[in-house]
Amino acid sequence: MESLVKPKVMPSIPNPGDAKRPRETFGGAFVGKKVFVTGHTGFKGAWLCEWLLALGAKVTGFSLPPNTKPALFEQLELARRVKHIEGDIRDAKILGRAVATAKPDFVFHLAAQSLVRLSYEQPVETYATNVMGTVHLLEALRGLKNPCAAILVTTDKCYENREWLYGYRENDPLGGHDPYSSSKAAAEIAIAAYRRSFFANHPVRLASVRAGNVIGGGDWAKDRIVPDCIRALQAGRTIAVRNKHATRPWQHVLEPLSGYLWLGAVLSKPSLAPAGIENCCSAFNFGPSLESNCNVARLVEEILRHWPGRWADQSNPKAVHEASLLNLATDKAHHLLGWKPVWNFSTTVEASVGWYRGVSTVPASKSGATARLLTQQLIAEYSARAAEAGLRWTKSA
Repeated sequence: MESLVKPKVMPSIPNPGDAKRPRETFGGAFVGKKVFVTGHTGFKGAWLCEWLLALGAKVTGFSLPPNTKPALFEQLELARRVKHIEGDIRDAKILGRAVATAKPDFVFHLAAQSLVRLSYEQPVETYATNVMGTVHLLEALRGLKNPCAAILVTTDKCYENREWLYGYRENDPLGGHDPYSSSKAAAEIAIAAYRRSFFANHPVRLASVRAGNVIGGGDWAKDRIVPDCIRALQAGRTIAVRNKHATRPWQHVLEPLSGYLWLGAVLSKPSLAPAGIENCCSAFNFGPSLESNCNVARLVEEILRHWPGRWADQSNPKAVHEASLLNLATDKAHHLLGWKPVWNFSTTVEASVGWYRGVSTVPASKSGATARLLTQQLIAEYSARAAEAGLRWTKSA
């Protein structure tokens, strides 16, 4: 599947914070609605909260404190802009009380231990967070009496990786070589079991989502290739690349988030779905176009086109196992939801590096305001390009 449009990156938008146009997207499903986000202090969670605020939602976030410095959550000053609850999804009672109190119209579950290499060091914590944390949320959702659309995020790595060329589909076998991947597969199995066992005739409508490797400004995590590149470039160091041949479906963070939001809107208002589609309570892949499936070496070279520097191969044959080949098929999201990726690979990298360079070139006292402006600009530009392509989620109800 090819990308629809290559947009101009970093546009000049007079007032990117204007909420009138964003509120019309996703069928207006989020205007004035209560949205509960787990993992809102993380990279994807912070981007999601920023977008939800622009959509007119009332956001409650539940998460541990940010675990990076800097953190996008802090750069966007989200602690004062959403209802911020510090909590651990491994604590069923605290999470249950928070969900019951919030009485959300929508839930987006992003809280996770999301690093493959860390999962080798902390396997018990990884399973406790990714499997039991998800089960605790499912139990909390069982107690809701009000209608609610719940989107539970896992990963593209939940599939049993056969290192084959074609993309994995939602009905392919689940599995995982490492603790992280297998924990996400186990979470998917739990979600499917709960959906069949408890949510068939329940006001909560439930779906799971699996996305490819997400990049974008504001990711400061360790052991991720783009943040590692940015830190090296900021310090004038050579970028150390540990697995240059690994192939991944690279996509900008806004791509899967648009899918999550649209799926949530359709679950909440089935009339928004294409004609003849009645039930989207299932698993969905959200990935980039095929040309965005490329190896790490190409990604690094593309980054260096926008921020000159150098890189060196530092692969270690004794390193822990990480998948070398992984692609996603997104036909289901395309046919059932009318969803497609918007930005191609070069634009995705350009937008990501542009965000980091924009924040890095201003004084520390202005970095937060700049981060927020750039984030809002990219959301507005991405939405505009999607509207030009006629994607269903950009239309009003």
